[in-house]
Amino acid sequence: MQSPALIATGLGKTFTMHLRGGIELPVVANARFSLHSGTCAVLGGPSGAGKSSILKMLYGNYGASAGKIVVHHRGREVDLASADPRTVLELRRETIGYVSQFLRVVPRIGALDIVAEPLVERGTDHVEAKRRAGELLSRLNLPERLWVLPPATFSGGEQQRVNIARGFITDHPILLLDEPTASLDAANRNVVVEMIAGKKRAGVALLGIFHDTEVRNAVADVIIDVTGFAPAKKAA
Repeated sequence: MQSPALIATGLGKTFTMHLRGGIELPVVANARFSLHSGTCAVLGGPSGAGKSSILKMLYGNYGASAGKIVVHHRGREVDLASADPRTVLELRRETIGYVSQFLRVVPRIGALDIVAEPLVERGTDHVEAKRRAGELLSRLNLPERLWVLPPATFSGGEQQRVNIARGFITDHPILLLDEPTASLDAANRNVVVEMIAGKKRAGVALLGIFHDTEVRNAVADVIIDVTGFAPAKKAA
């Protein structure tokens, strides 16, 4: 059996509230799970249970307060939780992709170039990168007349489609999805469900947060209940 693409063990996160006298706020404790190639795991649980914090630790946006995040990278195992910043950037470029809830890009850059950029950074020819970017934007029903415009002028749903195209254009073996369908209409939600299925067929290991029950049921192979990772409450 193929080993997992990612293994989290003893993963924890505590925030220190420096403006409130250094109060510590634990949000995740002893999280344990693994991600397997060709499957989509979904983080389940109520709002505030730590789903986004887990996803951000797996991408290196949040430093883990405890535990390990072991990832297969360049033929070896790397602990993302203790990796130096250069290695984290390397992992993001080659191994772990991420689709966030919000599009954060350089102003005045057109949508087509924004989507093509991750491929160009990985050495793909500009013409080929833009061709593939156009295919994804077409699939996500973004009108071609908008491709040369900066997404700052777009609606929330249009921005999210650019965001999704940018995240899906590469062949990262691990892909993290933070509410990718939140701003989409039914037709484009179905497109994203199909795109996730395509990633699974390609052997990608996916982990996502989906508050849309219909989408979650359509894509989830495994549900990881984060309520089991809640920090123990201190006795009064």
